[in-house]
Amino acid sequence: MRLIVPAAAVVVGLALLVSEATMRPSTADRVELYGLFAGVSLVTTIAGWWLVRSHRRLRSLRWTIVVVGSSAVVVAGVMVAASATAMFLSVHDLRLVLASLTFGVGLGVLLAAAVAGPLTDDLRRLAETAGRVAEGDLDARTAIDRADEVGMLARSLDAMVARLGALQAERERGDAARRQLLASISHDLRTPLGTMQAAVEALQDGIAQDPDRYLRSMAGDLDLLRRMVDDLFVLARLEAGELEFEAMLVDLAEVADSAVESMTPVATRKDVIVALEAGSCPDVLGDPHALARVLRNLIDNAIRHTPSGSEVRVRLGATADRALVEVCDDGPGFPQPFRSRAFEAFSRADEARGRDGGGSGLGLAIARGIVDAHNGTIWIEDGNHGGVAFELPGRPRPGRGGQSPDPPTQPSAAMQYRSLSSSDTSRG
Repeated sequence: MRLIVPAAAVVVGLALLVSEATMRPSTADRVELYGLFAGVSLVTTIAGWWLVRSHRRLRSLRWTIVVVGSSAVVVAGVMVAASATAMFLSVHDLRLVLASLTFGVGLGVLLAAAVAGPLTDDLRRLAETAGRVAEGDLDARTAIDRADEVGMLARSLDAMVARLGALQAERERGDAARRQLLASISHDLRTPLGTMQAAVEALQDGIAQDPDRYLRSMAGDLDLLRRMVDDLFVLARLEAGELEFEAMLVDLAEVADSAVESMTPVATRKDVIVALEAGSCPDVLGDPHALARVLRNLIDNAIRHTPSGSEVRVRLGATADRALVEVCDDGPGFPQPFRSRAFEAFSRADEARGRDGGGSGLGLAIARGIVDAHNGTIWIEDGNHGGVAFELPGRPRPGRGGQSPDPPTQPSAAMQYRSLSSSDTSRG
């Protein structure tokens, strides 16, 4: 009602201005015209007030549109009829005007009904789609193609349902990953715990013929458990984005040399040689301890899968302005079906292998997480032999083509871990 009265006043004012400018009425005509406008405005205001209060009670938008359209035509007809009467038309002429107005009202009602039909159908389709979504059908779509507000609502609803479907699929993948994680942890913990339990029982019963050997076995199992828990802790912090790295200018040749030296005793026990081939490689901005962990994980993986008496090669080089690191071995390589999930946690090329033969399946996942956090890329090398490579953005050294930037003292914002599921395992 607050809007109807001011709007009616504005319309009356415009009509009076037009009539004064075009008709130049006399005083008597002006009084009659003003009275006619005031009466019709009063009737229209009352009718509008009633429509505003009652149209929400109608069971269909179609009836609302028909009533509103018909009311507009009726108001126009009343105004024309009143004006015709004031002009002292003959009875014949007045009847002709009224017949024409009746015909116009009928056509207006038909037009309003024709427009309201598709609109109400689309609104009903919106309601049906929302009901199907509420029942759990996330494949439901409105299939409405309109350019007006109803079309905008339909597109928003379809986009919301599609997003809900994507979130549900992501949640199902997360649930499956958690179930796989728990199963893998249980499987990998069972063997060392079972071995330690048997050793402890043998020592308690006094049947251990060589207690020192039992103790060494228990120490080895404890070391396996410690390393596994440490890997799980690092992986959990990587996935949560909580693992920060100290950014500084790193010489990858020094990091690789240290990693090779630390893994040499492991390689010696398997009669494997770890060779470092350090070519021209730019420095990188990163955490030297984290990058050393990546290299140790890759070298350890290569040692475990290469035959005894063979060689593991660590190569350093450059591609354009990026540092390139490759770790290759003489093993059978990664099976093709396994490559798509090689960097997933607890993934093994041979699921039947135990921890001694296949590892925990965390090394490559952690390596990818750290490389991703350094804005790098890691992939599996093509070929018959085993090989994993990664690239990192290079930084110029002082006096070699540019000034070296001052290393930041705080963790770089760019060195934030990206989700393990977002990286591609192929070189592309």
